[in-house]
Amino acid sequence: MTARVICISRALYTDAHGVAAEVAKELGYRVVDEEIVAKAADRRKVSPGQVASAENRKSFLSSLVDDISSSSADVVNFILNPKAAGAGDDMRQWIREAILESAEEGNVVIVAHAASYALARRKDVLRVLITGSEFGRVHNWLPTAGGKSPREAAEAIRESDAARADYLKRFYDVKVESPEHYDVTFSMDTLKAPAVAALIVQAANSI
Repeated sequence: MTARVICISRALYTDAHGVAAEVAKELGYRVVDEEIVAKAADRRKVSPGQVASAENRKSFLSSLVDDISSSSADVVNFILNPKAAGAGDDMRQWIREAILESAEEGNVVIVAHAASYALARRKDVLRVLITGSEFGRVHNWLPTAGGKSPREAAEAIRESDAARADYLKRFYDVKVESPEHYDVTFSMDTLKAPAVAALIVQAANSI
């Protein structure tokens, strides 16, 4: 049996989106990215109340992913940016619901900070954490940091990691994130996206 849902939780500057794209291509799955959903909702000036019903959530999520599935570069770290419009708790809660809807449909790679916790009790899910040391994330992925200096990139990593920890605590009562919360954990300090993707596909096919 192959996992119908691949949840990829990731730290900032780990090329998790590249990994997700490779995995989805190999398995023939689609990619759902919480950041794309949040940014698109903000662009469309859509409030969580407007997608309150399960039917509306499903159709709206589908249209968002279809419309902007190729434009994730400009929304990196959107959901953890406290200054971003639409990144409040209501939108985060809606994203959580959208994740659950996507999992029900199956054949999906979900790139989300806490999808593995939202779907923790499902048997058809492979839970993946993609992370790395601060040093490795700064020096390996600096070209993706939007022109930041190494010092600025390091500060962005610390802010993102702190916001991620706060998010997990408030929404899932996770006081300390642990590799034990995942099926597989990868450090991107030395590994590259194709190699990690191949290992994820192998693990997905072994469930």
